[in-house]
Amino acid sequence: MLEESKLILDDAEEGMKESLKHLDKEFIKIRTGKASPKMLLGVMADFYGVQTPIEQMANISTPDARQIMVQPWDKSTLQAIEKAIMNANLGLNPMNDGELLRINVPPLTEERRLNLVKQAKAQAEDTKVGIRNIRRSANEMAKALKDDDISEDAIANLEMDIQAITDKYTKLVDEIFVEKEKDITTI
Repeated sequence: MLEESKLILDDAEEGMKESLKHLDKEFIKIRTGKASPKMLLGVMADFYGVQTPIEQMANISTPDARQIMVQPWDKSTLQAIEKAIMNANLGLNPMNDGELLRINVPPLTEERRLNLVKQAKAQAEDTKVGIRNIRRSANEMAKALKDDDISEDAIANLEMDIQAITDKYTKLVDEIFVEKEKDITTI
């Protein structure tokens, strides 16, 4: 019984950790007004017929808080990287000087900041839904232990443990969102 309970709890916690990792990745994509190489994470460009992340094709740096520089290792990929950044719908317009791309990150308007906060809140809510779905699955597995002649008290204790883990990760999502909101709204 103890081993089955531990497996259920470990699976639930692992799933919730994965949900938080996904939220972090999604929040990286939401820009905050400061230039960051992470803004280009996940942008894929054509590299000799293969879709490749541009961070594997170029050196991406931020010489100052308002500019990103992309310097490809192979100059022949410059146009492909430029096209990929423009098609990524990030609101960024790269300038090609033949050697590298310079991307000026425009300051965010108040309206754009509010939209980004809404977007971040939606991502946080989606993550909470995912966490609650993991809780539901874990509770179903716990209830299935009745068939294995496990006492109702033991199952109730397991469900309380599952709820405690759920509360912990839901609180973490809220804390991460508050940080991101502060990041977005700070000028």
